[in-house]
Parts: sequence; structure tokens; C-alpha cells
Amino acid sequence: MSTMPARIIHRSINRNWRDVYNFAAAPENMPLWATGLASGLERSGDDWIAEGVLGTVKVSFVAHNEFGVIDHTVTIESGLRVYNALRIVPNGDGCEIMFTLLRIPGMTDEQFDADAAHVARDLAALKALMEG
Repeated sequence: MSTMPARIIHRSINRNWRDVYNFAAAPENMPLWATGLASGLERSGDDWIAEGVLGTVKVSFVAHNEFGVIDHTVTIESGLRVYNALRIVPNGDGCEIMFTLLRIPGMTDEQFDADAAHVARDLAALKALMEG
């Protein structure tokens, strides 16, 4: 497979990176800011299950770590696995949250733009929760 086009979507958050990481990395908190998981996540062994617009999805997260990494793989019912790179990076007294959005083969420009806008809204919601 060739390299997919990518966009890095980020927001600055005026809160200590560890606070943001600890909140954002908890799957139980994701429905509060990640609208694609608005129905909530239920633990299933080492993974999490969610119901969404794409049907039932399985979400597998990296282990809690000291690097601010919240990478996760979403597997949809068709078997398609989508890798999501999510990072919290210290920036002075606050932090940056960065999501690398990969354009899946066959995705139109409009779909990619809509995906990017969706991620931007989610990061803005996290910012509002963390700064509010």
C-alpha cells in the first residue's frame, strides 16, 4: 500500500498536559468529547466496543504511558481497521493535542474534509472541557 495523504489536526489547550492526557486517555471519558463514540464505550477484554454511525466498532488502545500517546485502532464491522494517532504534547504550562488523520483509499475529497472537520470539532470540545 502506498502512503496515504494525511492531515494533522491540533488544538492548544491551556492546561497541564498530564491532566489532559489522563482525562482524554480514559475510554470512559471519550463520549464527553469524541462524538464518534457518543454512545459510549463498553469494555470487552482488552478492547472497547461502541455503537455508532458505522455500526458496532471495536476500539483498541495503546497502554497508558508517559509520552502522551493515545493511539488507538478502530475496527468496523466490515473488518476495516483504521489506525488513529493521537498525541498530547507539553507546550509551556499547557499542551497541544494532535490527531493524525489518514485518508483511507477510496475516500472522496468531501469525505476527507468532513472527517477533518469532525476531528476538529472533537478537539475543540476537549479543549472546552479542559479549560472550562
